[in-house]
Amino acid sequence: MGLIKAAMSAVGGTFSDQWKEFFYCDAMPADVLVERGHKKTKGGNHGNDNIISSGSGIAVADGQCMIIVEQGKIVEVCAEPGEFTFDNSTEPSIFTGNLGDGLAATFETFAKRFAMGGDTGKDQRVYYFNTKEIIDNKFGTANPIPFRVVDHNIGLDIDTTVRCNGQYSYRITDPILFYTNVCGNVAESYRKSELDDQLKAEFVSALQPSFAKMSDMELRPSALPGHTLELCDAMNEALTKKWSELRGITIVSVAINGITLPDADAKMINEMQKSAVLRDPSMAAAQLAGAQADAMRAAASNSAGAMTGFMGMGMAQQAGGVNAGDLYAMAQNNQQAAAPSGAAAGQWFCPNCGTPGTGNFCVKCGTARPQ
Repeated sequence: MGLIKAAMSAVGGTFSDQWKEFFYCDAMPADVLVERGHKKTKGGNHGNDNIISSGSGIAVADGQCMIIVEQGKIVEVCAEPGEFTFDNSTEPSIFTGNLGDGLAATFETFAKRFAMGGDTGKDQRVYYFNTKEIIDNKFGTANPIPFRVVDHNIGLDIDTTVRCNGQYSYRITDPILFYTNVCGNVAESYRKSELDDQLKAEFVSALQPSFAKMSDMELRPSALPGHTLELCDAMNEALTKKWSELRGITIVSVAINGITLPDADAKMINEMQKSAVLRDPSMAAAQLAGAQADAMRAAASNSAGAMTGFMGMGMAQQAGGVNAGDLYAMAQNNQQAAAPSGAAAGQWFCPNCGTPGTGNFCVKCGTARPQ
């Protein structure tokens, strides 16, 4: 009796599958990365969900990529939006093409199913991948990340640490890799929450080599939020092996909310930047003049009398050994020394040996002065 039951199941299943069907996927929420295609059949038909009949329609929407998997292997890929007809099935439709051929193929399929206990000889599934930008993936550095602060303008080259937080977005750019190495056959859907923890850990780990590239550009930590495009490129480069080449994922954008340094390091960098400004004699003179003006105001309001205050200020100036006038003079001398000296009046260079001269002939080789 078991063989009869299997045969009856096979006959019923085969003829049910010959109705035209339509595979589609509703709009996928932002947290869904993969969704299995749903079959919409004509009234009264309840075909096997794992069979795609020849002539079946398949719809692909914007922001989606559709793949057809047969026996666990990808056989079709379509990332172009529109409606398509599937005509490469091993289960030909009885309503397509020559009636006799379709009928003969039905019985051929029945023979296979009978041998397999009533199961379909081929397992075919439709999957839709969300190729839109997956946004709002938050990250934060639980542990500080080393960062080298370099500024040749002030002779600064120190190692410090930074902490930061923000959001990043990514996109599935290779659904075949994502299917093969990440999700595989899924019953209904694959959500980003299943991958979030792993991606976040790898993202934070990649911040260190990416920050190193930013440091090579001599960017200060405070300037990083303004160079998110460069940071995004550096992150993609650091994650190429794990994300792009393994999972088919590419980072689209990185947004940094803020970067913090240890208070002691931030204070030291700030002081060095201020000190570097005073290397310019004119800036130092302005600073000294401002300090002297403050001192004069303080001396005028001295409780022991203005005379006492100004005497103390004069003694401080004598001890310093330099005044604002000296610094301004030094800056002017530096500007004059740096100014390029023009060529002497009437000077020319010999076209033959390059020797400078002022007469009508070269003093070295005798070549006549060009007219």
